[in-house]
Amino acid sequence: MSSTHHGQYGDLRAQLDTLTTEAFRPELAEIDTLPTLDIARIMNGEDATVPAAVAAQLPRIAAAIDATAERAALGGRLVYAGAGTAGRLGVLDASECPPTFNTDPEEVVGLIAGGPGAMITSVEGAEDSKELAAADLTAIKLTAADTVVGVSASGRTPYAVGAVEHARALGALTIGLSCNADSALAAAAEHGIEVVVGPELLAGSTRLKAGTAQKLVLNMISTITMMRRGKTYGNLMVDVRASNDKLRARSRRIVSLATGAPDDEIESALAATGGEVKNAILLILGAVDGPTAARLLTENDGRLRAALLRAAAPPRTP
Repeated sequence: MSSTHHGQYGDLRAQLDTLTTEAFRPELAEIDTLPTLDIARIMNGEDATVPAAVAAQLPRIAAAIDATAERAALGGRLVYAGAGTAGRLGVLDASECPPTFNTDPEEVVGLIAGGPGAMITSVEGAEDSKELAAADLTAIKLTAADTVVGVSASGRTPYAVGAVEHARALGALTIGLSCNADSALAAAAEHGIEVVVGPELLAGSTRLKAGTAQKLVLNMISTITMMRRGKTYGNLMVDVRASNDKLRARSRRIVSLATGAPDDEIESALAATGGEVKNAILLILGAVDGPTAARLLTENDGRLRAALLRAAAPPRTP
């Protein structure tokens, strides 16, 4: 191996030595010799520390979500960018938004270093390229209206850092989600979120606590952003897309929970609104017909609470 390679890997190794997510824990050096139940107990104890690490960052998470929701209300997209586990978690969160919140697939986008194939198979070297991140964002025609969330356990992954740097240069909102303190990713972003979970059970295996922490934060970013956009009514998924039998049954249950109406009235309301849950609830609670429900929701940016207030208000005189 050349001296150049020795120097390159020596520098990287020195970087990894400074990261808490990479730290070696001597007390676990013989964990593989323990009974399975003991290993499971230790692992479960490690996982139990993650929510507290997330809790320490809640003010930063909330500020990032409010900023994201402001952009989203103006038509901006939410874009996750990461490599490996971090990238997969972003793609997972993005892919679950259309069935949960009836969003367009383009509204929440997950980019993973190496492209869709990297969801299943590791794409060697893809995470090391800032240029690849910029190219991927250019391919989706990123604009200043969008929000980009760079996700990286180490907080130094070039793909995630490059995505945030490119997005910020364009004027997009940027969020950096890392699991190490003083990370390059958080520093590069307008909103830095550093959920410090500490050393992993397996040294450097950031699919464990770091991955769990990232999943929890991404859940918050997408879910609360959608709540702020009026995609829920209380804790009900009133924008759920009824694309299979389970979801069609859930649609009826949601209308029932929201209205307390009998089954025949629920069926009638869903029939009158083309199966749209939010419209059916408005039809029942607002005592309006299908077309009026659709118009009120359109006029109130899809916000059911606002539409209900309008339905209850006396008509304005010309």
